[in-house]
Amino acid sequence: MLGPVLDKGAGPERWSQWRPSVSVCQHEELLISRFELIHDPRHSALAELVSEDIRSVSPETRVRLNAMRFSDPWDFEEVYGKLHDFARKYEFDGDGEEYLIHVTTGTHVAQICLFLLTESRHLPGRLLQTSPPKKRSSGSPGNYAIIDLDLSRYDRIASRFDSEQREGSAFLKAGIETRNPAFNRMIDEIEHVAIHSKAPILLTGPTGAGKSSLARRIFDLKKLRHGGAGRFVEVNCATIRGDGAMSALFGHKRGAFTGAARDRAGLLREADAGLLFLDEVGELGIDEQAMLLRAIEEKRFLPVGSDRDVESDFQLICGTNRDLGVAVRTGVFRDDLLARINLWSFELPGLADRREDIEPNIEYELLKLTDATGRRYRFNKEAFDAFLRFARSADASWRGNFRDLNAALARMATMAPTGRITTEIVDREIGRLRASWSMLAAPTSSADASVVASMLGERINEIDEFDRVQLVHVVSVCRASKSLSDAGRRLFSASRRRRRIANDADRLRKYLSKFDLDFAGITGA
Repeated sequence: MLGPVLDKGAGPERWSQWRPSVSVCQHEELLISRFELIHDPRHSALAELVSEDIRSVSPETRVRLNAMRFSDPWDFEEVYGKLHDFARKYEFDGDGEEYLIHVTTGTHVAQICLFLLTESRHLPGRLLQTSPPKKRSSGSPGNYAIIDLDLSRYDRIASRFDSEQREGSAFLKAGIETRNPAFNRMIDEIEHVAIHSKAPILLTGPTGAGKSSLARRIFDLKKLRHGGAGRFVEVNCATIRGDGAMSALFGHKRGAFTGAARDRAGLLREADAGLLFLDEVGELGIDEQAMLLRAIEEKRFLPVGSDRDVESDFQLICGTNRDLGVAVRTGVFRDDLLARINLWSFELPGLADRREDIEPNIEYELLKLTDATGRRYRFNKEAFDAFLRFARSADASWRGNFRDLNAALARMATMAPTGRITTEIVDREIGRLRASWSMLAAPTSSADASVVASMLGERINEIDEFDRVQLVHVVSVCRASKSLSDAGRRLFSASRRRRRIANDADRLRKYLSKFDLDFAGITGA
């Protein structure tokens, strides 16, 4: 690109100036065979002068002038479009020639467009960047650098990018060396989305799976990478109802309702330029959902009692342990809102589905307890092995997920005045956890009895009531399990310890076959 300012020169004095287009051809070690000089027709005289000067310093260089009219050289769409057309029509000879794209001259828009066209290989060459000598009037051609945009050739850059991604993923996991492959892949994807997108994110999963802490870490990671000025604002939607929900989320004007003694900004306003985490979003009422949808799409909403919109540019993360698809079908959740917040959806698995991650989480929680109390807590070897064996077994349902694990470790630490957690303390805690989960266990539902009745038909009358109750419970466990093996481990967890070889799946399969039933049929019913 001709530089109307940098390339300009007149009279003999121009040879003491640094003019980028001419200087490119003055480097003895950089031989230019052909120079395609793009210029605006309004600068044709300058283009002819630069062309003559290039021929005088480098007779072997053939200069070709390419007139290109820009009505606005700062219009990105126009400049890119015309340079793109130029590149498509140019007859490149990749086998016989090497190409350099000079990006020192032209407007910033033109330089960016040349960079993008080179990166996309529409211009199949390398970038040429030149710079003036320290003394502009020395007549020196200055310096130049050739830049290859094939980043695969830059191992150190690629390694740095990989390292940054690993650091981001580790940050989202609070530094815990998690071992579950599916969970680690999900965290890697969340790290990429968090850095490159401001679209809503939906975190699903059971209570206690870590949705709230992950949302906070996503915000902290974005702050580290981008330095945003906004706040992290969190609200549990299950704790707000009716007019209180409207006021809490969208704010209100003084006198809007009884008790509204002063204006209230609302949580959406407080999250301006920051991140809003709506936990249990499925608990919002239909009216709040409608206002939230508008706030997401337009960044505007109407406070309660106000006749004037307010603005807030926030990123939204939603969390829920409900099946929002079912909520849409039953009419308690808007399908258009679900479509809007479901662009990036990630399901956090419960602790029972990540048993290989229990050990590193135990170590992490003990370190947190140490930091909080100033006292170091640790298991003796026998106690640690006993607790880890139980925590990974089918006996441990971990209904409360990480909340159950955190509470168990806090209780054991409290019962260890010297900081040493013994086998006796572990045994008492295991008993406490079993009792707690047993108390919370849901009774066999009528739905499970209905499944058995529908699958057996008239044959159910041939089964003793004692066996019928047992069969309904087995069906209930199967329907709540992910696989035949998982169901078998839960049903035969006590007796399996006494057997050298445990094949719980086969044992359960044989039991079901007595009634002409199978796991696939039960779970699909």
